[in-house]
Parts: sequence; C-alpha cells; structure tokens
Amino acid sequence: MTERLFGTDGIRGRANLYPMTAEVALQVGRAAGILFQQDDRPHVILIGKDTRRSCYMLENALTAGFCSVGIKVLLTGPLPTPGVSYIMRSLRCDGAVMISASHNPYEDNGIKIFGRDGYKIPDELEDRIAKMIQTGEADGVRPVADRIGTARRIDDAVGRYIEYVKASFPKGMRLDGLRIVVDCANGASYKVGPNTLMELGAEVIPIANAPNGRNINDRVGSVYPEEMRATVIREKADVGISFDGDGDRVVMADEKGRLLDGNAILAILGVDMIERGVLPQRTLVTTIMANGGLEQALAPYGGRVLRTNVGDRYVVECLRENGLTLGGEASGHIVLLEYNPTGDAMIAALQALAAMIRRDVPLSVIAGAYQEMPEVHLKVPLNGKHKPSQEQLDAICKEAEEKLNGAGRVVIRPSGTEPVVRVMVQHEEIRKAEAIGKDLAQKVAAL
Repeated sequence: MTERLFGTDGIRGRANLYPMTAEVALQVGRAAGILFQQDDRPHVILIGKDTRRSCYMLENALTAGFCSVGIKVLLTGPLPTPGVSYIMRSLRCDGAVMISASHNPYEDNGIKIFGRDGYKIPDELEDRIAKMIQTGEADGVRPVADRIGTARRIDDAVGRYIEYVKASFPKGMRLDGLRIVVDCANGASYKVGPNTLMELGAEVIPIANAPNGRNINDRVGSVYPEEMRATVIREKADVGISFDGDGDRVVMADEKGRLLDGNAILAILGVDMIERGVLPQRTLVTTIMANGGLEQALAPYGGRVLRTNVGDRYVVECLRENGLTLGGEASGHIVLLEYNPTGDAMIAALQALAAMIRRDVPLSVIAGAYQEMPEVHLKVPLNGKHKPSQEQLDAICKEAEEKLNGAGRVVIRPSGTEPVVRVMVQHEEIRKAEAIGKDLAQKVAAL
C-alpha cells in the first residue's frame, strides 16, 4: 500500500475494488481485533451497517476477521451510525465498526471504527492497523478450538436505539398535532426515523423508506432534499426532515418549504441552548466552511463560534478539548455530546422540534434568526501541477480578508478528493463575493 489506507472518515471506496474488498475487510478485522485485545478476558466488537448490497459481503468478511483472532462479534443489522455508537457503549463492547459510505451512492462503501468510548479511533491507531496489514504482522495470531470467536445478531438493536433517542426528548413533551415529512434516504434510518416520531405522537409522512440495496441516497436524503421539501409543501406539513444514508446528517425544511442546512440547525439549537442557559461558554463549534451567518445569528444572544478544519472528527476533538457540547458542519453533521459522541441526525432533529414546541411557534419563526450570507464556491484545477503550499494559500487568503475588513470570509484549501484547490468567498453582497472569488482563483492558478 503506497497510500494511507484510512482517509478522513475511515476507509472508503468502490465496493469490491481495493481498498473496499472482502480481503481487506478481513485483514482489518484481524488487525483491529488484535489491537483491541488488551488482556486475556473475552473481548466483544459490535458491527453495524447501512442498507447497501455490498454490506453483506463486508459484514461477513469483518466478522470472519474478528472471530479468527478470538473476538466475539455482535451484529446489529441496518442501524444508523449514532445507534451503533450508543449500543456499543450500552453493551460495554471493546469497540465497534460501522459499514457505510454515508451520503455516497450505493456502489461505494466504507468502514468506520470506534473505540470503546464511542469516539472514532485516532489516526495513530488507524495507521497501526494499516501497518499490521501491510507487514503481515497479524498472520501469526491463530487461536484454536474454543478460543476462536463467535458471532450472533442482536434482534432488538433498532428498538434499543429508538428508546434512547426518545429519552433525549424533553420529559412530558410530545409531537401531537404535528405533520412531519421524514426522508429516510432508503438508508439506515428507514425504521428509526418514522417509528421514533410516530411513538412521540407525530403524524408521519415517510418517503424513501423502502431500501432495496441499490437505492440508498438515490436523489433523496440530506444531499438531495428537494423531494422532502416538495412533499412538505404538497402535504401542508409542519416540518420536513431528511437523513443521509447512515443517519448522522440531517437537513430540515420549515412549513414554508425553506431548507435548513447544518448552519441553520446549529443556529436554532445554539440560540435555544443559550436562552435556557445550557450552552457551555455560550459557544458552539463548526468548521472553516460554515457560513458567516451563523456568527451573526448567535451574536445578539452573546454567543460565539469556534472553527476547525473540515471534518466532523475535528469538530468533536475541539468540543472535547474545550469542554463544549454543541458542534457540527454545514452538511448536517450535528454533534450533541450530552447524548452521543458522534453526529446524530435523529437526536438533532428532535432537539430542533423541542425548541419549536417550547416557543409554540412554527419552525420558520425560530429559523428566522439565521440568514445565510451569500457565498461563492470555485474550483481551481491543478492540471498536473503540484499542490501549492498551505503557506502560499494562507498568504492569499490573509490579504483578501484584510481587504474585506470583517464584511465577509475567505477559505482557500486543497481538495482532499480531487486534484483541485477550492476557493470559498462569503460576502453580504453576492456580486462582490463573485468578483473576489474570480480574482482569488486567478491568483491561485498563477502559483
């Protein structure tokens, strides 16, 4: 392996092609299983998955790998990523694996590994797993007879997670009288989403809740919320909710059909928590790509925003380091550390609904605190050239922000997935954002 096996969110790729093959999954199970065993007691790993056809292949390969080094495996079947994190902690497992490519099409798949604390394992441990696979270090570990691991399914995993999610909703509060459209993305939330809301009293209009192994994220879900929005308007619903394939992202729509991305949901939750006095330091965490309208929404309430590099793991790290509890990304990853150490779309949606019910107003009213600052996104192709250094990009960015004098934001960064440099400009006037973006793209191309 000449490239790093793990990316920013586990291992990801086209199913049945390297690195997302049964052979690699088996090796990952063996290596991770060895590293998770710290003593001679029996060790347990939980494996969850979304609804992709290739999950069967990878689930069985991972199970074989873990069992071959003496690990006991528990299988949840299709379950949102935050549900896997919760049940792993509830059952005191030594770790967990989620098989999912999140919002990607069904042809792709991925492997995310969690430690026993429910957080994604650090880069150092991922690199250790990759090295063990590369060097064959795990080949000599061959327990025999009754030391070989076993595997069994947990029949009530979905029900366990639904009860946990419901417990996050304020005691005594219900959703009676609300019509809610729920877009399950034909993914891991196809049972959890509708059932949770119905059990809390809502009238639920489910869409994209019939997975067949191939239709996950197929023009539906948080990346494609247009059908959810249209259904809200057509059905005269009060709220719309769209999940992604593994249930850790959420996008909402108010009763007027206005789409609310992660920025808007963070603003709703941040203002609500500040007003209730439960947001530590009146501060939430997001990434450098979040919209400047988020700061503007929180400012009247004394709130502030900390920014990290792109990736929900960096948001979580910042939350933990600073003793904070609310964070997320514009994509809809919303982390509420009080309830779960990973993005949890269902819990985030429930907290937004609770904020609406407390005030006894439509979602559009509480969402009105957030007004998106116009932004422009450009790609500068590298055309075979080496990536510019971060120092060069930072210098261009700093010069631009000095000229903006607080009236906007600029982010310039190399893409982690394409041979391009991404330029983002936010400004209160869209024409100025476009002009600045064009100028910056030319400067980057000249490097």
